[in-house]
Amino acid sequence: MSDTARPRNKLPRRLDRGGYGGASPRGTSRLAWLDALRGFAALCVVFDHGSTLLLLPARTFLYQWLNLGQYGVFVFFLVSGYIVPASLERKGSVRGFWISRAFRLYPMVLLAIALSAIEYKTGHGTIANAGKHPLVAMLGWMFMLQNVTAGVNVPLVIWTLSYEMVFYLLIAALFSWGGHRRSGWYATAFGAGAVALGGVLPMAALGTWDGPGQGPLVLDVVTDALVLTGLALATLSRSWPAKAGTTLAALVALVLVTFNQNYPYPWSGCVILGLMFTGTMIYRAEQGQAGKRLTAAVATGVLILFTVAGVWHGARLYDHHWQVQWATSVLLAGATFGAGLAVRRWRIPRWCAWLGMISYSVYLLHPLVFNLYRSIPVLHRKHTMPDQVLFFAGLLAVISALSALTYYLVEKPMQRLGRRVAARFPYPAEPGPAKPGPAKPGPAEPGPAKPYPTETVSADGTSARSGEAPPAAASRSASSSTTVAGGSGGSP
Repeated sequence: MSDTARPRNKLPRRLDRGGYGGASPRGTSRLAWLDALRGFAALCVVFDHGSTLLLLPARTFLYQWLNLGQYGVFVFFLVSGYIVPASLERKGSVRGFWISRAFRLYPMVLLAIALSAIEYKTGHGTIANAGKHPLVAMLGWMFMLQNVTAGVNVPLVIWTLSYEMVFYLLIAALFSWGGHRRSGWYATAFGAGAVALGGVLPMAALGTWDGPGQGPLVLDVVTDALVLTGLALATLSRSWPAKAGTTLAALVALVLVTFNQNYPYPWSGCVILGLMFTGTMIYRAEQGQAGKRLTAAVATGVLILFTVAGVWHGARLYDHHWQVQWATSVLLAGATFGAGLAVRRWRIPRWCAWLGMISYSVYLLHPLVFNLYRSIPVLHRKHTMPDQVLFFAGLLAVISALSALTYYLVEKPMQRLGRRVAARFPYPAEPGPAKPGPAKPGPAEPGPAKPYPTETVSADGTSARSGEAPPAAASRSASSSTTVAGGSGGSP
């Protein structure tokens, strides 16, 4: 039976908790608390970029203690780590996972790049870096690894997508080998790596867009060829060729993020990947696959390691003011995610969840709106603070309207198309995770995995179910309970 043919009345109530509208605590329309976090994080990033143009006094005051843009991005990465591996495990197929990711991320990225090019050609935007090396830029955009290859980040905010892609490649490889449940070990390893290696890791050691010769072009060609080969093996074959493919792609990604980050700091790769695995570790605890107390202890310890790494290594490059910003960004991001987790059973306001739904478009499009504002001199008169508040509110309204438009006209239809494309391919269990038996314990996974039967019903009515429902749950009707596993995470 296909996924779309499964009856909904056999759906057991899930422990996704949260939601909006009239959803009960145990049955939700979406993982709305995660949407709310994404929307909040998007607003932080928007304020970070917009406050350089307007509301500068407010920025000066707040940034004495907290870098809102950095903080918002860290929240994104925690959310991404929590939900993206769940999407992979729900599908049970690396092939299905990559189809879903491609239709989720690429359409809006391509649209944002196209709009950036239009702005640049009309004198309203900045795409000069890509204009100097168009072939290098296109090769970097192919797998969204531009920040760890040639460093051509256009629009600027897509640097975070490179870390998202590295994470996807890593979890796909771990899933194919059956090692994906040891999230606590991976988070701890990246935390230790940030402290031990953050001060000695190089930046752009393999090639960058402004470097001499053809190094960046060669790097992009080799990277794309290896990743493409790995993904082809992973999606077109099974067993050992598929494992070899996911491993090849993951190793290439690890080499790039270790030796060729272009932005922002040498320790960023370890911190960002560690944050995402921390989110995954928390998800496992929520699913009963790890002890919650041990998970909380490990997550706290990992966040402390990330804080120490930035404060220690950053002391050689930045002042005390920057160190305070780093520490508050990491620790408050962890506290914010924890607060969201604590209120996941609460009724979430619809507008909060809606803002999270369009947050990916908000993230990609807001720099373009600010570029337009920056390029129109008549708007740059010396404004009073009330006028600045009104201007900023107007820009935020424009960003929200454009983002809603692209969500409903681009994101949502392409996600629906992605589900249709994925439905044409079977979702067989991969060789690694299909083997029965308990998961090996790690710092946050002390016991055997306890899979809970789930069924996911998307906004267009299609559903996907994994596992067998227990007799008691199978008799319940939970047609009103749906979840959407996905999101772009670090990128909202």
